[in-house]
Amino acid sequence: SALKLTSPDHANGASIATDHMYPRCGGKNTAPALNWTSAPKGTKSFALTFVDTSVLPLAWSHWIVVNIPADATSLPKGGALPAGAEGLKSNFGDEVYAGPCPPAGTGIHKYEFTLYALPTRAPAIVSESSAKNLVESLGKLALAKATLKGVAAAADPN
Repeated sequence: SALKLTSPDHANGASIATDHMYPRCGGKNTAPALNWTSAPKGTKSFALTFVDTSVLPLAWSHWIVVNIPADATSLPKGGALPAGAEGLKSNFGDEVYAGPCPPAGTGIHKYEFTLYALPTRAPAIVSESSAKNLVESLGKLALAKATLKGVAAAADPN
C-alpha cells in the first residue's frame, strides 16, 4: 500500500486549528502530531515539509525537517524531533515549526504537510531556498510521498 500521512489533530483538507496557528495570528504555534504508515522498501530517511502553496509564484515554507530516521513512524504534537533528525531554516525564518499566519486581506491560504520517503539521507538543501524548488527537489528524489492538506484564513484587514 502507498505511503500515508495522517494526524489525530488535523483532518485532511480541514481548517487548521487555532492551536497550530502562529502566535501573531492568535495561535499557540504547536505542531500537530503526525503519523505515517507503509514506507516503501529501501527508505533510508524521511523529510517533512510544511508549505503555504497559496504564496505565488514560489510558495512559502513554514517547516522543513530532514534526516528523520527510517524506522520513525510519527512526530509528536509539539514537533519534537527524533535523534538524528534536523530542522532547517524555512522561508518563515525558523528551524522549528512555524504555524500558519496568512497576511491580512489575502483570503484563504492552502497548506500542505508532505512526507518524503528518501533512498538516502537528505541531500544538501540550501536554507531558505524557495519552497517550490525544495519540494520539486525532494519529489524527484523520493521513493514515495504523502500529503496532508489544510487551510487557514487570513485576518480581516478591517
